[in-house]
Amino acid sequence: MATKRPGFLSPRGRLLPVLTVVALIIVLWYGLAICLNRQQVAERLDGLGQPWGISDLIAGTWSMDRPVLPAPHQVAAEFWKTTAEVAPSSKRSLIYHAGVTASATLVGFVFGALLGIILSAGIVHVRTLDRSLMPWIIASQTVPILAIAPMIVVVLGNIGITGLIPKAIISMYLCFFPVAIGMVKGLRSPDLLQLDLMRTYNASAWQVFWKLRVPASLPFLFSSLKVAIAISLVGTIVGELPTGASAGIGARLLSGSYYGQTVQIWSALFMAAFLGMAMVYAIAGIERLALRRMGAQ
Repeated sequence: MATKRPGFLSPRGRLLPVLTVVALIIVLWYGLAICLNRQQVAERLDGLGQPWGISDLIAGTWSMDRPVLPAPHQVAAEFWKTTAEVAPSSKRSLIYHAGVTASATLVGFVFGALLGIILSAGIVHVRTLDRSLMPWIIASQTVPILAIAPMIVVVLGNIGITGLIPKAIISMYLCFFPVAIGMVKGLRSPDLLQLDLMRTYNASAWQVFWKLRVPASLPFLFSSLKVAIAISLVGTIVGELPTGASAGIGARLLSGSYYGQTVQIWSALFMAAFLGMAMVYAIAGIERLALRRMGAQ
């Protein structure tokens, strides 16, 4: 009897491609570490006045204290040391810094999502807003956030607003855009037959909005929220850079840059990536629950 091969959607079918890509990235990473670090290691080995070979060069490129590109095992060791070997409340803990960044990210994300939803509802129902507001919403995203973030921090700092609020505003500025655009598309997704059917029921504009447009827009909304929360995290980290903050992933990146601690920088980048993944998967979980409540399979 022939054995059934695992499909792509099975656990094995999903895991094998991921592990293959990860293995290729790690191999390439080790190779790049050798290429980028070899000059410094070769100069150090020449200074010792002793003969050395390729194995010494490779070992040196993978064990430098301040490498140009740290090896994967160095980043993993630093990540483990700053998450598992120190208390989460310690300022040396990446978990502590991730919590600081996550709090500002979530505040900015909530307010940005609400702003995007309100703007989209106005654009769909008021033609004047559609013609006048939508171009400004699009134009707002053409200004680099690296130029806006310092101005927001300085202006709010001069009026005594510091800490979480400036970072949340920067985060909100970035994340409202995908929500607004996605919700406009979603609220306009019902076709003319569905709208005509609601009119035959003598439904009011409010009833059409809540009973037809909002349910139809949910898939668009959650797709936009996944993008928005990732952008919100980026905005928070960027907002931490010009403030000289002592806490947060951005502050961890900044201190690593000041002191040439590239391993610390890379471990903070991985923490940011894991935090972003956790937030996106949280939105995906809420999406599944919401769609299930609506009867989706």
